[in-house]
Formats: sequence, structure tokens, C-alpha cells
Amino acid sequence: MYKAFFLIFLPIVTLCSCARTGKVAEEVAKIGVDLEVARFDREFAGAQPLNIPVLKKAYPYLFPASYADSVWVAKLQDSLQIEVFNEVEKSFPSFETEEEDLELLFKHIKYYFPNYKVPKVVTVTTDVDYNNRVILTDSLLLIGLDNYLGASHKFYQGISKYIANDLDPRYLTRDVASAFAKRVVPSPRDRTFLSQLVYYGKELYLMERLMPLKEEATILGYLPEKLDWAVANEEQIWRYFIERELLYSTNSKLGPRFLDPAPFSKFELELDNESPGKIGRYMGYRIVKAFMENNKITLQEMLTVPGGELFKKSKYKPKKF
Repeated sequence: MYKAFFLIFLPIVTLCSCARTGKVAEEVAKIGVDLEVARFDREFAGAQPLNIPVLKKAYPYLFPASYADSVWVAKLQDSLQIEVFNEVEKSFPSFETEEEDLELLFKHIKYYFPNYKVPKVVTVTTDVDYNNRVILTDSLLLIGLDNYLGASHKFYQGISKYIANDLDPRYLTRDVASAFAKRVVPSPRDRTFLSQLVYYGKELYLMERLMPLKEEATILGYLPEKLDWAVANEEQIWRYFIERELLYSTNSKLGPRFLDPAPFSKFELELDNESPGKIGRYMGYRIVKAFMENNKITLQEMLTVPGGELFKKSKYKPKKF
């Protein structure tokens, strides 16, 4: 009887979900976004020394006053810099696909946050400064294209594999969404592991809503097989957290073990090498998804709910296999 009820109920839930998604898509499509994209990387690469003053006037925020023009002239003539420019040009001869992705992202942002002002997009090179590959301010979005040449690119040979895996074009828009999420998701109100799980869960859930056409693995920053591992082991991960009473712990070592970017999560068990890094963020994402499914609340309201309260009202139960 219960199975029959479930089979009847599931299509109803699916249809309702699709209806909501379709309605959002219709509203988003009506939103106008005037996205301005400037390929500074290309302009600088094609410049002559005499053009430096013109570029400085057009992009003053990219030319610190403490640097003389001779520094920029030397950069134009540096063989390594020229190679970087050439490699970026090979990977991004056009920015049309990325521009369409970003436009759709900003439309969704404006749907949920109507007062948001879309920034000017400026593409640059950063000497592979992957920690700052996207910088978002109130009026500017700087994107370091040399950080999106593909995980196997020669520039990334000396970089740890788990970091290089992130340096792929498919993560460009995801990284912009993450930068936006960090600006609107309030910091945890306490230092508990649970509050940190929920904080990252809110960020990932928000990113999912802002990029409904992106695959879940891309949003989470996981390779597909690593997401499969997380899904298959969700119950065991949760049991581990509960049995070791980690949720309300304030142990600072839990962040590096389960939340920070890493080649794998550190359960201190044989399965460690199989696990993806940042598994705590995945668990927080699952908690927030459960909360949104079990409560009538807007996306904006959810962002302000304290971690402990959100967890209790989520009625979260891990997937079982």
C-alpha cells in the first residue's frame, strides 16, 4: 500500500517541481540584463608601449599608481607573458558562450535579488593566481582567464591535481556564482561544525538556484565519480559525524579535515583516498535542500535562518543505499 502511494505521489511532486521551475524560467527570461564585457587581456596583449597611457585611463583600477609605465612595457615584451596571452587566446578566441552563461546567471540573480546592479565584466590574466581567479566588487567582475585553461594544461603541471581540476572553463560561471553567494550568505553565528556545514550548504544551494541548468557535480566542484561516491556514502558519512559528536564541536581541525579544499576528506579511515575533499560542504548542501523541501520559505529568508534552527527544521535524513 505504501509503495503504491509513493508511486502515485512521486509524479505529483515531480510535476509540481517542474511547474515551479518552469514559472521561474519564464520570469527570468523577461528580465533585461545589459552585460558589458571588456577583454582587457586581449587589449593589453595587442598594445604597443605608446598605448599604455590610454589603457591606464580606460582601466585605472588595473594599474596601481606605485608602478611606473616601464613595468607595463616590460610586461608587454616578456616572453612568458606573451606565452600566457597566446594560450589564453587559444582557449578563449571568443567569449560568447561564457557571456551567455554569465548573462543567464545575472538574470537569475536579479530575479531573486531585484536591487542587484550587474557589474562590468573585465577579463584579465593573473599569472595563474588561482586563489583570486574571480574578483567581484559592487561594480566590477574581474575574471582571470589564465586560470581556466583546463586541468591538464602545461601551466598547471606543478599544481596539485585537486586544485588543477578546478582550473577548467566549465567552472568559470560557477566561480562567479560562488563569489556572489559569499557576498549575500551571512557568516555563521557561532563556531560549531554544524553552523559551518549549513553556511556552505546555503552557498551551494543558492548557487544551484542561480544556475538551474548546470549539473550538480559542476555546482559542487566535484568530478562526476566523486559526486557518485558522496551520494553512495552519505549515510555512512552522517553516521560518522553523529557517532563522534562532531556537529556541535568547535574543534578548529574539523575545517581542514572536512570543509577546506583538499585532495580527499580526512576520516582517518581506509576510505579516505576514495573520498572527495570538502565532504562537509556536500553534507551541508543536503541539509539545506531538505530544509527547503520541508518548509515554506523564500530563498532570501532561508539565508538568514541560524544554522542550528535550520538543521532542526530540515528533518534531514541521509540517503540510504
